[in-house]
Amino acid sequence: MFGVNRQVYYRKIKAKRKRQTIAEQVIKLVLPIRSRMPRIGTRKLYHLLEDRLELLQVGRDKLFSILKANHLILYPKRNYRVTTNTHHRFYKHKDLIKELSINHPEQVWVSDITYVNCCHNNTYLALITDAYSKKIVGYDLSDSLNTSGVLRSLQMAVKTREYPKTTLIHHSDKGIQYCSVDYQALLLKNKIVCSMTESYDPYSNAVAERINGIIKNEFELETYKINIHAMQALVAESIHIYNTERPHFSSHLLTPNQMHQQQTIKLKTYKTKKTVADMCRQLFNLIYFYPINPYRFFRTTQSL
Repeated sequence: MFGVNRQVYYRKIKAKRKRQTIAEQVIKLVLPIRSRMPRIGTRKLYHLLEDRLELLQVGRDKLFSILKANHLILYPKRNYRVTTNTHHRFYKHKDLIKELSINHPEQVWVSDITYVNCCHNNTYLALITDAYSKKIVGYDLSDSLNTSGVLRSLQMAVKTREYPKTTLIHHSDKGIQYCSVDYQALLLKNKIVCSMTESYDPYSNAVAERINGIIKNEFELETYKINIHAMQALVAESIHIYNTERPHFSSHLLTPNQMHQQQTIKLKTYKTKKTVADMCRQLFNLIYFYPINPYRFFRTTQSL
């Protein structure tokens, strides 16, 4: 009567129920992982669940669609707080890793301090990360920006070294904590070479900045309004999950612990972003060496 074939009508209803059933099964697979790593991305979820998703005939694009329909797609958060004081009298070391090819674990450690909002107290997380494996080898959460926090993180990293005979470079920003006499003495005692960023560009210590963001944002540390002792336990658990369960694209989707146990896999490299100095230099060359053409000038500056 309505111009619709009975068989087509019921086939459509059956197909819809099948899609809903598959979507429910996918959500049941995703939620336990998201409970441990609340902001892990969809591509990493697909890697962790690939075998089980194949049985459901769900590919990567379909996984994206299911998560989007159920409001489980995540979008990046942007926040930045200054924890670095570079205006001090201590010696600032040269940048030794700018042109260095990193090809094995415990070749370069990168370190940084990040702010973590914890109840009514200000807390600061000092991290030391292996630049090759992305494994967090040392950390400390304290309520102060003094040197004791970074010293404890370095002591932890030194105790857990797995390749003590290799030459190791410690890279950081020019913060007063890393330039202090006590920190430099501990580096010297353990025969670790010191390297520091020479510019104020955050990309000069990109690995450390990236790990800061992962621990704070993907594990949503700042959503828990708890005291510092509970936060220390939460940070320890988050770092353990990060080291043992979270895959990295630059490590060919191996976990940091897996990457740290071998020395043969080459890191994936990605196109680096232009620094502010590079963009200013390119803009100056455009204005100085080329005749002024408003249309061409506008199009070129848009690409910068």
